[in-house]
Amino acid sequence: MKYSEDVANKLNELLEKNYDAEKGYKFAAEQVKNPQLQSFFNERANERYDFGHELKSEIRNFGEAPEKGSSLAGDAHRTWMNLKTSFSSDKEEAVLEEAIRGEKAAIEEYNEVLKDTNLPASTGNILAKQRDSITASLNKVKSMETKW
Repeated sequence: MKYSEDVANKLNELLEKNYDAEKGYKFAAEQVKNPQLQSFFNERANERYDFGHELKSEIRNFGEAPEKGSSLAGDAHRTWMNLKTSFSSDKEEAVLEEAIRGEKAAIEEYNEVLKDTNLPASTGNILAKQRDSITASLNKVKSMETKW
């Protein structure tokens, strides 16, 4: 496998995860009644949409084709989140817990790709910026969770 293909495959995996996160955050916004949480979740969905476009552009720079759509794992996670919130007496807390879990997983996935010391600087910068934004989001979600 060519190096450009390998990097594009890793970026496509992150792209798929961002599709999943975007859909998950839209779903989360629909599950909560608190306007502050709805706004936060919608902002995160828009952020992940933007991340997706950055990743698509970078994948094309490697001469490869971006993936389309979300993953089966992401669809299953949203189904689980729906079940969990429907049985929970505190939907906000349940949704926040899932957001925390998802953000932690995303950070690990970005860190795994960033371990590749041969990544072009431009790609590494994009991924580090996105990871840092996800980390900031995680910290905000954690602080919001303590309110509920």
